[in-house]
Amino acid sequence: MTFGGKSRKPALVRCLGLAGAVLLLGAAGPQTPSVSGQSQVTVGEYLVAIGGCNDCHTVGWNQNPGKVPNAQRLTGNPVGWHGPWGTSYAVNLRLLVQRLTADAWVQYIASMQPRPPMPWFNMRAMSESDLRAIYAYIRSLGPGGAPTPDDLAPGETPTAPYLKGVPIQPPKR
Repeated sequence: MTFGGKSRKPALVRCLGLAGAVLLLGAAGPQTPSVSGQSQVTVGEYLVAIGGCNDCHTVGWNQNPGKVPNAQRLTGNPVGWHGPWGTSYAVNLRLLVQRLTADAWVQYIASMQPRPPMPWFNMRAMSESDLRAIYAYIRSLGPGGAPTPDDLAPGETPTAPYLKGVPIQPPKR
C-alpha cells in the first residue's frame, strides 16, 4: 500500500502488531472491577450479601433477612421455581463447593447456564478474584444441609413444593 509515493506497509504491520499485543494482554477494554477487603472470606461474605445469593439459596432469608444463623445459610432450598423451563431449585452451595477446588469453581461459573431464576449472567460479569472470594466464603461455612431436588424438565410434574415463575394476566374488564 502506498500513500504519497511512500509505502505504509511497515506502519500498518506495526499498528496491527500492537493491536494484537493489546488484545493478547487483555488491555483492549476496561478491567473488571473487583472488591477488596481484609480477607477473601470477608469480601466473599459481602458479595454474597449484596448479590442476593441468600434470597434463594437460604431457606427463611426473605422472612428474616440477616437473621438466619450461619449454620443454615446457603444450604439450598427445596422449594422450586416452576415455569416454561421446567422446575429449578436453588442448589446447596455449601455442598457444591466441597466438591470443587477454587479453580474448578471459577470454571463452573464460566460455563454454567442454570435455569431461571438464577442470574448466572451476573456471576459471569464478576472478576475472577471476586468469584474466588465467594468460593472462600462459602467454603469457610463448611458442609451443611442436604442436597436439593434435581431440576425437572418442562412437562415434568414436581413432587416438592414450588412457586410459579410465570406472569399471570389479570382478567379483562
